[in-house]
Amino acid sequence: MSEKIILIKGPTASGKTDLAISLLDHLPLEIISVDSVMVYRGLNIGTAKPSEQILKKYPHHLVNISDPYENYSVGKFYQDVSKAIQLVLNRGKVPLLVGGTMMYFRAIQQGLSNLPKSDALVRNQIELLAKTKGWSYMHKKLFDLDPISANKIKPTDKQRIERALEVYQITGIPLSQLHKEKPKKLNYDYFSVSLVPSIRSKLHSTIDNRLESMIDEGLIDEVKALLDSDKLDSKTNSMKSVGYKQICEYLETKCSLVEAKDNAKTSTRRLAKRQLTWLRSESSDIEFDIYNDNIIDKAKLALDSFINDKQS
Repeated sequence: MSEKIILIKGPTASGKTDLAISLLDHLPLEIISVDSVMVYRGLNIGTAKPSEQILKKYPHHLVNISDPYENYSVGKFYQDVSKAIQLVLNRGKVPLLVGGTMMYFRAIQQGLSNLPKSDALVRNQIELLAKTKGWSYMHKKLFDLDPISANKIKPTDKQRIERALEVYQITGIPLSQLHKEKPKKLNYDYFSVSLVPSIRSKLHSTIDNRLESMIDEGLIDEVKALLDSDKLDSKTNSMKSVGYKQICEYLETKCSLVEAKDNAKTSTRRLAKRQLTWLRSESSDIEFDIYNDNIIDKAKLALDSFINDKQS
């Protein structure tokens, strides 16, 4: 029998973390975060990151593990989550993977292609050429080398263009071809829980209210402090995250605070829609309506049955 892993997936503001924490008092679990922004130190308010007190009482793996000026990738996550899962299993606990970064969940369950690690020298060469020629030119260059990848990448998506060119320069093989190779998979016994809202307008209201609360809690000052770093600016990947991007635009006087808040709410709603679309495209072992009063009790019963191999 494979070792057991529990996944809790859901859109932003659906109560994933609260549910996970409530389960820790009843089941032998440890939380592993599956969130592409909570990995960054200092990005606290805008990510709805659990407080220091909660993290101390209920430790979360893969939270606060990267500096915000670093580009944390799905490949790095795959390495980190593999180690975290094994660490939890070695302690006799069940890993509880919780988050809304669906690409990361897919990497866990379906694996990653055997892509080369990033090469700083190659990246510097690509960036130097891009400074001279521009990223539109680099996109056209990618189209000549790997038209399949180029058609999937916007000419403005610097990070993905750079990675596709880097892979080709290192391997001599188009990224699209490498993606077709059989990926490495993490072979565990998965139990997947999906959290979905039965009333979309209610989720939107939660998103809007949460953004207002983040502003009240000091999100603007948090972003100011982050941008004061010599290594960080609004073009850094971490600062392009939903919420942070819009506050950066406000601080750079590109829009008013009201416009920034409206833009952040709209972007977060769109993120939730994408997450729900992704959830619907994949199967889950059990699905909970987040507005059901008995969600915690039902989750405890379902996960207890899975952990202890009880027959339903």
